[in-house]
Amino acid sequence: MTRILAYGDSLTWGYDPQGGGRYPSTYQWPVALQSTLGPDYVVLADGVNGRTTCLDDHSVDYCRNAAKTLGIALAAQMPLDLVLLMLGTNDLKPQFGGYAEVAVRGMQRLVQSIVRFDYALGCPVPKVVIIAPPPSIECLQPRAGHAHRITQSARFATLYRELAADVGCGFFDAGSIVQSCKQDGIHLEADATRQFGQALAPVVREVLGVRL
Repeated sequence: MTRILAYGDSLTWGYDPQGGGRYPSTYQWPVALQSTLGPDYVVLADGVNGRTTCLDDHSVDYCRNAAKTLGIALAAQMPLDLVLLMLGTNDLKPQFGGYAEVAVRGMQRLVQSIVRFDYALGCPVPKVVIIAPPPSIECLQPRAGHAHRITQSARFATLYRELAADVGCGFFDAGSIVQSCKQDGIHLEADATRQFGQALAPVVREVLGVRL
C-alpha cells in the first residue's frame, strides 16, 4: 500500500471551532483524502493542536515544536511514500513574533529533516508536499494580534510556493479550495475540512506519479 503521513496542527487534528471538540472522523481531512484515494492508500494522521514549525511553546506540558517531533513520526510510520506538511498558522501567534518568514524557515527545516532522516531497513526517502494553510479572516471572536495574523497568513501561499520550488517538492494552496470559518477566522468548518481532503487527492497522485 502507498503510505502517506499527514503532519500538521489543529487543522489536521480536526478541531471544531463551534464547540471546541473534534470533528467526527468522516470530516477530518486525512480520512477524506484516504477515502478519495481508495483502498490502495493509507493516510496516517499526525495532528497536534497548537503545533508550530520550529518554535517551542512552554504553555502546555507536551511538545508542540514540529522540528523536535517530526523525526519521531517518521520513525514510527516508515516506510512512507509521501509526507504532507501543513503548518505555519501557530507560528503567527504574538508570543512568537508573528511573521510568515519564521514559518517559512521552519518549513524548510522540516523538509530537510525528511530528506536527511536515517531511514532504517531500506525504507525510501518519501516525497514531500508543502501545504499553505488557508489564510485567516475577520471573525466573530478575534484574539489579540488577529489583524496581524490575517496580514501574515495571506503571505503563506506565495512564500510556500517559492520554498517548494527551491527545495524541489510539491505544493498545494489550501486557500484556493476552502476558506477559514467566521467563528474564529482560523479553523475550517466540517464540510470545508472534508472538501479540502478530497481536493488533495489529485495532487497526491500527481506527486507520486500515479496516472488514472
